[in-house]
Amino acid sequence: MLARLRSYLPTAALAFLIFYFGFHAFTGDRGILSSNQRDETLVAKTRELVQVRAERQDLETRARLLRDTSLSADLLEERARSLLGFADPRDYVIRMKP
Repeated sequence: MLARLRSYLPTAALAFLIFYFGFHAFTGDRGILSSNQRDETLVAKTRELVQVRAERQDLETRARLLRDTSLSADLLEERARSLLGFADPRDYVIRMKP
């Protein structure tokens, strides 16, 4: 009886391995069924990238205006007032959380 089952052991092991890898190909972290979640994450990260690029562009423009070669007096005054906490009595000051 045991000798008869031994002949089926390699076939059973191979079938188990095929089932195991097939199951994880569908349901694993990178499986076929989780592609919707990856797509949603990709869309969210793409939106975040666009926002970060716009913020970087704004910061680069501000940095360029503060260089010695092209110093903007208005931007310099704005930054100085912001950092020192001073304002003209005629100014409207709106404080925002960074």
